[in-house]
Amino acid sequence: MVGELAVSPDGSRIAYTTVRLPDVTRGQRNGQATAQLRLAWGPEQQRDYLPASMDVAEIAFSPDGRLVSFLWAENGGMEAVWGIPVDGGAQRKLGEIYGVDVEDYAWSSDGRKLYMLAGPEVDRKRKAERDAGFDAVVFEEEPQPDRLFVARADGELDQRPRQIIVPGHVSAVQAVPGGRTLVLQTAPSDSVDDSYVGKRVALVDLVDGTMRKLDTRGKIGDIEVSPDGRKLSLIAATDEHDPAATTLYLVDIETGSMRALNAGAAEAAMDAQWTPDGRLACVIHVGASSSLRIYNRDGSVASERDSGALVLDSIEAGTGPSATTLAFRADAPDHPHELFVYDGTAFQRWTRHNPWLGEIDFGRQRTYSYSARDGQRIEGVLIEPVGGVRKAKDGNGSPLILDVHGGPEAHESNGWNTAYSAPGQVAAGRGYAVFLPNYRGSTGYGSAFSKQHQHDYAGKEFDDLVDARQALVEAGIADPARVGITGGSYGGYATGWAATAQSRYFAAGVMFVGISNEISKFGTTEIPREMYLVHERANPWDEWQRMLERSPIYHAGEARTPLLILAGEKDKRVDPGQSMELYRHIRTRTDTPVRLVLYPGEGHGNRRAAGRLDYNLRMMEWFDRYLLGKGAEGENGLPPPRPELPELPVVK
Repeated sequence: MVGELAVSPDGSRIAYTTVRLPDVTRGQRNGQATAQLRLAWGPEQQRDYLPASMDVAEIAFSPDGRLVSFLWAENGGMEAVWGIPVDGGAQRKLGEIYGVDVEDYAWSSDGRKLYMLAGPEVDRKRKAERDAGFDAVVFEEEPQPDRLFVARADGELDQRPRQIIVPGHVSAVQAVPGGRTLVLQTAPSDSVDDSYVGKRVALVDLVDGTMRKLDTRGKIGDIEVSPDGRKLSLIAATDEHDPAATTLYLVDIETGSMRALNAGAAEAAMDAQWTPDGRLACVIHVGASSSLRIYNRDGSVASERDSGALVLDSIEAGTGPSATTLAFRADAPDHPHELFVYDGTAFQRWTRHNPWLGEIDFGRQRTYSYSARDGQRIEGVLIEPVGGVRKAKDGNGSPLILDVHGGPEAHESNGWNTAYSAPGQVAAGRGYAVFLPNYRGSTGYGSAFSKQHQHDYAGKEFDDLVDARQALVEAGIADPARVGITGGSYGGYATGWAATAQSRYFAAGVMFVGISNEISKFGTTEIPREMYLVHERANPWDEWQRMLERSPIYHAGEARTPLLILAGEKDKRVDPGQSMELYRHIRTRTDTPVRLVLYPGEGHGNRRAAGRLDYNLRMMEWFDRYLLGKGAEGENGLPPPRPELPELPVVK
C-alpha cells in the first residue's frame, strides 16, 4: 500500500513510498515492513525509483525540484539524508551526523541548507561500561534527547554540521521561508508521556537565537508553514484534557496569536497543506466519512468536497507559484491506501498496487448507527458476510465479531478495515458479520464526544458496545448466541471487560495488548500523565476501590467467555504483566477456556510479518471454534484449539 507522499514544487511529479512486509508464506525472511521509493507523473504512470532493498523514510523534494531526498541507512550503518536526481543519476549522501542516526530533516527555502535532528552524542564512558558487561539501566534517569544541526547543502557533503542549541527534546523541524525562523516541536524530555502531552510548538530565531513557544495547552498534530512565511496551520487539542489533536488553528508567526477555525464542530481535522495562492486545504473526518475543505486566506471556508466512497488520510501539495496539484493518500472499502489526485472536480486514482483484490468477493460494507440506552446516537462501520446475512433456522442472524478500536481517541472510517489484528473482510469471507463501533471517547465527532469517556473507565463507552450487540441482534444481523469481541490496547481492555464483567453477552473474545488491572497499569505504563489528563482524570490513590472494580481481574471469577489473550513481551505502553494477570486470574478461578500467547521482541503491536500472520491465524481459529462450533465437544463445551500454530497457507 502507499505510505508517504511528496509533491514536486511544480506539481508535475509525486514521489511516494510503497509499504510491504516480507511474504513468509513464500519463504522470505521474517522482518518488519519496508518502504520503497517510487515516482508518479500521471494515472497508472509510475515507476520504481530505488531498489526494493533500499528501505527509505521521510521523503521530500528539494526546493528546486531537482532531487528527491530521503533518510536511508547504507549497509546497515547510520541513518543519513540522501538524495537522488529526478532526471536520472545515482543517489548521494546530502547530510549526516557522525556516529548517530538522523531522525528528521528539513530543507531551507533556498535549498542551501539542511536542518537535521539527530540522537545524542555517544557517551564513550557509558559505552565502555556496557561493553564490559555493566549494562544496567537507570530507569528514567538516562535521557536520550535529539539534537538540532544545520549543514550546507551546496553539492559537497558538509563534514562539520553546526549544532543549534535548543533546550529539551526536539522531535520535528520545519524552515520558514526567508531563512530566519525555524518551527520546532519540542518537549521537556524524550519520554513517550512527554511526546503525548508535553509537546509544544517553538519558533527559533536563527539571527538572535531566541525561542518562543506557542500558547498551546494540549496535544499537537500536523503543523504547516504558509508560502509567505507569515502563518502556520496547526492541528492541536483545545486544552490539556482534550484526548486528541483535531482542531485546526491559524497561527500568526510574528505575534503567536492563534485562531481556531473549526472549534466545537462535530468533526476532526486530520491533515492540512497550504496551496501556493495562500489558501489552506484540509482533510476533515466527520464520523466514518471524510471530505476536502478549502479555507480562504482569512480563514473562511471557500469550498468543501465530499470524498464519496474514499476515506482521505493525508494531503500534500506543490509549492511552486503555478502548482495546483493536491495529492492524497486514501483508501476505500475495497482497497488499502493508494495515491489519488484532486483535479478540481473529482479524486482521480493514480495507482493500483493490489490488482488481485479485483478478483475477491467482498462483504457489503456501510456505516450503521444505533441508539445507546441513554439515547446517545452511536455510529460505526458494518461489514456483512460475503453473500449477505444468512438467517439461521431459529430466525437469528449471522455470527458477529465486534472489532473495538484502541485509544479510545481514534475512530473507524468506512474504508479499508482489514489488517492482521482486524478481522474485516477475512472474517466476512468466513461467514461473519463484523461491526467496528465509534463508541464514546472516539474522535471524528468533536471534542465534547471524545471527552464523554473521561473518569468513567468501563462505563458508558463499554455500555455502547453491549448496546451495539443488542441493536444488531434486533435488526436480524447478529445471532445473540454467537457474538465475539476483539480489540487491541484500549480495545483489548474492552475485550477483557466483555469477557469478565459482561461475559453473559459474548461467546468468545480475542484480547490484544489489553489492560486488566487499572491500578498496576498506572505503575507499569510509559504514559501515566496522559492517562491522568485525558482518560481517568484521577490517580489510583484517589480512588483505589473504584479503579479495582473497573478492572477485568476484579470480575475474572464471573468469566464464562472463552478468551484468547495476545501480548508483546517488550510492550512498554501496556506491560505484558497485564495479560499475565488476567490469564492467571481466569485460569485459577474458573474452568473457562483461556490462552495466553506472548510474542518475543514485539511491543505495543506486532511489527514483524510472522508475528502478524500468527496473530491472524490464531484469532480466526479461536472465533471459528467458539462462534462457529468447529471442533470436538469436551466436558466443559468446546476445548481450546491445540496450542501449536494453525497450518500456514504456504504459497509455492
